[in-house]
Amino acid sequence: MGWPDSNGGEKSMTGREAVEEGRARLETLTPLSADCGRLCDAACCRDLEGEETGMLLFPGEEDAYRNLKGWKVRETALGSMVVCPGTCEREMRPLSCRIFPLLPVMREGKVKVAMDQRAGAVCPLYREGLKSLSEDFRLAVRETGEALAESEEGRAILERLTEQNDDLKRMRSAFGA
Repeated sequence: MGWPDSNGGEKSMTGREAVEEGRARLETLTPLSADCGRLCDAACCRDLEGEETGMLLFPGEEDAYRNLKGWKVRETALGSMVVCPGTCEREMRPLSCRIFPLLPVMREGKVKVAMDQRAGAVCPLYREGLKSLSEDFRLAVRETGEALAESEEGRAILERLTEQNDDLKRMRSAFGA
């Protein structure tokens, strides 16, 4: 799904453009029609005991958080991660927060939506599964993944996240979680 360039041909989005589109698409959409943070006291916005946790940044998001007071950008094996101050206005949230507890994954060259296996530790919606989440939200996450997959850098991140999610799912299964 590209958009026309000035010559009338089709031009693919860059990773950064896809992220900006996804952030806009998910500006007001949430997993439930109500504030899901009320179910768990916003557990996804707090560090796990004994460790500083954060959310992966997608292409182009690092610059927006690097110099913000109270926000920290860290490098990880998957890429840049942001650690937030614990609460923020919705428009400040990175794309990873906006799509949580879902994850766009690559399946046979197509983007699908799956439960983010990392959500199992903190999100009560994880146990309820995909069907418990707003259909509009699920669709917006998939469309965001499709836009990301148009760029080489976005597709590479989705493939790494898919592999990680699959590995976590296998581990959870092996240990009966």
